[in-house]
Amino acid sequence: MELSQDNPYQQLIGHIAKDYQQGQHRAAQAINTQLIETYWQIGQRIVEFEQNGQQRAEYGKALITQLAKDLTLLLGKGFSRSNVVYMRLFYLRYPISQKPSHLLSWSHYVELLKLDDELERGFYEQQAIAERWSVPELKRQKSAQLFLRLAASKDKTGILQLAKQGQVVEQPTDLLREPYVFEFLKIPEPHHISETQLETLLCDHLQPFLLELGKGFTFVGRQYRITLNNTHYRVDLVFYHRILRCFVLIDLKLNEVQHHDIGQMNMYLGYFAAEENVEGDNPPIGIILSRQKDALLVEYATYQMDSQLFVQKYQLYLPERETLRRELELTLREADDAKAQ
Repeated sequence: MELSQDNPYQQLIGHIAKDYQQGQHRAAQAINTQLIETYWQIGQRIVEFEQNGQQRAEYGKALITQLAKDLTLLLGKGFSRSNVVYMRLFYLRYPISQKPSHLLSWSHYVELLKLDDELERGFYEQQAIAERWSVPELKRQKSAQLFLRLAASKDKTGILQLAKQGQVVEQPTDLLREPYVFEFLKIPEPHHISETQLETLLCDHLQPFLLELGKGFTFVGRQYRITLNNTHYRVDLVFYHRILRCFVLIDLKLNEVQHHDIGQMNMYLGYFAAEENVEGDNPPIGIILSRQKDALLVEYATYQMDSQLFVQKYQLYLPERETLRRELELTLREADDAKAQ
């Protein structure tokens, strides 16, 4: 006999299943916590052994190789040479005063340990925790140079805050990145693509697109129709940001933004504020994404606009890391020079 869901026996089944799943989750967390702690301790033992023996660098390499062989024979998998190298590095880059978080897995930390720059590593660690990135998501954001793109538009204080806290979304400008990078679309170069095709590809790759937009975005729809005086208009992409509690409207442009594009987006913002917002919603945000941007035209076209309208660049291929790195180092150096004067 099939029992209904409100039957006491079915309720018992439900409670047991829930308890078991929660127990599994807690067990996995406990295993991960212990694994992170153990690998850190192994790294500590290796470093202290080297320091006590005052070994030369050449001997250190031989030590790691021998340890990997002997530990694999003794304990089995998990002690490849590269893994032992990372255990040692784990201790060196996370001293006892900066113990690693147990909210990330060892695979996360292997990716983080590949970063030599402490500021960059700190940012990705905090961001991975805050946004619960999987390891593939962390790899993608590293390869897309998210930290360098965000840091390029900030002063020294902002850069240090990024490294310490990750990206904190408190106001509309915190959403912005320049450039946005859509390398996940894998559009061959040179590309020949229409705005409609670009929009379709972004929707077909919605998960990485949301990852690129950042934390808090939920998809509402594409080609969102609004009607004014019996004339239909369509917003390319509409999202709702659950942290800022507002709609985010995105229009895509293949070429340079024109003044009428800005006027059209401003109209969309007015419509959403008056017709789509409900109690508790904040004013909508508009972002025009284009390949090129004339900063002076944007400044004049948005003159005295009392709206949250932004024009940002995007690109279809990964940015040049060294160019972004030079911009970051220049900002930090100029700040230090100004402070010394």
